[in-house]
Amino acid sequence: MEGLNELLKYRFTFTDNISISVKGLLFVILVIVVTSIVLRLFRRILTRNLPKDDRAKFDTVFSYGKWIVYLIFLLITLNAIGFNVTGILAASAALLIGVGLALQTLFQDIISGVFILLDQTVHVGDIIELDGKVGRVEEIKLRTTRAVTIDNKVLVIPNHLYLTNSLFNWTQNGTLTREHVTVGVAYGSDVQLVKKLLLQAANSHPQVLDVPEPIVVFTDFGDSSLDFMLIFTLNDSFKATFPKSDIRFEIDRLFRENNVTIPFPQRDVHIKNQ
Repeated sequence: MEGLNELLKYRFTFTDNISISVKGLLFVILVIVVTSIVLRLFRRILTRNLPKDDRAKFDTVFSYGKWIVYLIFLLITLNAIGFNVTGILAASAALLIGVGLALQTLFQDIISGVFILLDQTVHVGDIIELDGKVGRVEEIKLRTTRAVTIDNKVLVIPNHLYLTNSLFNWTQNGTLTREHVTVGVAYGSDVQLVKKLLLQAANSHPQVLDVPEPIVVFTDFGDSSLDFMLIFTLNDSFKATFPKSDIRFEIDRLFRENNVTIPFPQRDVHIKNQ
């Protein structure tokens, strides 16, 4: 027993100011093992509900992050057992501050990417609108999200924009979306006829769903027109531009056939003679 105590007290001396005992070394190893077990359990808890592809991406960034955790706990443990780490801590702090300032945006993108993977607010295939740009998500990476716009252009979105801008997920509640087309008719028009023609234009389009059925809303008495909104449901909102265009063409045709006038703003100019 006495020999074991002597062994545990034996110190490895590296310099005059730096030495560590066998007992201290075993304690450091124990802390590393416990930290490794805790990190492994933490990773399993965070990734248990993630899809396989997202879990692989999270494991990649987690593998980098865990070394930072190991370093922090190692320095704390060494300091607790009397190992002089003041110089190391000062150098590490200065280094981390410098790296953090230089790579601030990169870290924001990566952290945002982790949040996206964890809370599942955006999935591959979702149609999103961010800062006025609309695209279908093709790939979610740790730093960027790649989406394709309706004109087949690739939209690369830095993930930190999800934290600083309002994100509209068009398909989070399903692929069905309510779209609308607005139109104004001249004062004195038969509003019931206008309603009938607008519904006819919507129901005639093959991509407009019957349930829920299209509706017409009389929105306002405008300066030059009676304003109406035709509301209908589509199954693919990503390509909504095309059926909405078709419906506008059909509205124009029906209005012409039934003598319904779409007015344009008019102003009367009075010239006074001095």
